[in-house]
Amino acid sequence: MNRFEGKVALVTGGGSGIGRATALKFAAEGASVVIGNRKEKAGQETVDLIQQAGGKASFYRTDVSNLKDVQNLVQYTVDTYGGLDAAFNNAGVEDPQAMTPEQTEATFDLVINVNLKGVWYSMKCEIEQMLANGGGAIVNTSSIAGVIGYPGHAPYTASKHAVLGLTKTAALEYAQQGIRVNAVCPGAIETPLLDGLAEGDSATIDYMKSLHPIGRLGKPHEIANAVVWLCSDEASFVLGHGINVDGGFTAI
Repeated sequence: MNRFEGKVALVTGGGSGIGRATALKFAAEGASVVIGNRKEKAGQETVDLIQQAGGKASFYRTDVSNLKDVQNLVQYTVDTYGGLDAAFNNAGVEDPQAMTPEQTEATFDLVINVNLKGVWYSMKCEIEQMLANGGGAIVNTSSIAGVIGYPGHAPYTASKHAVLGLTKTAALEYAQQGIRVNAVCPGAIETPLLDGLAEGDSATIDYMKSLHPIGRLGKPHEIANAVVWLCSDEASFVLGHGINVDGGFTAI
């Protein structure tokens, strides 16, 4: 399929996991892709993978909690490829497991600044460009922790609930101006972030699997498929929606 032939896609947090899988999927469907990532080596590795497969991609080092970085990322995208048609705002961080009173102010600020403010900064800059382009599609990464409680992870849960609020609000604001805004809410996905959370404990991984009626963890490409579909013309009547891609986790 070449649903994005001649189009330009931007992926934050594209250096690994869901972000990398989505960048690869966009490129495989014809898009020129810009990877925004804090870790330069990981971001460049994604670019290399895309180029080795015959696709077009570039990397721009970005800390999404810094507005100037995000402005520069979007401008770089436009300068390099001539526009912006699709954006996946995926960059995020976890928090250490701790009860709500035990979470530190530093942790709370970090998680909110990256997971929430970073999405807001990204949408601010992307929407301005898409309005100039005549439209586009944006997908934000929330989580199953954006639709249910997640004991031991109050900052993360708060940030992901808020991402859905931002998504719905922006979707309504620009519904008639050619910009569709949606979100994905992944369950537990086999990524480096999950590995760090489990700290290599197989019992923890097995427990996470048991929470999903499908009986396994998700794969990054399964989230990528949903993101790319949401950004495609096939989802032209879908906006303001958070899609649970969670193996049935939230259906229980």
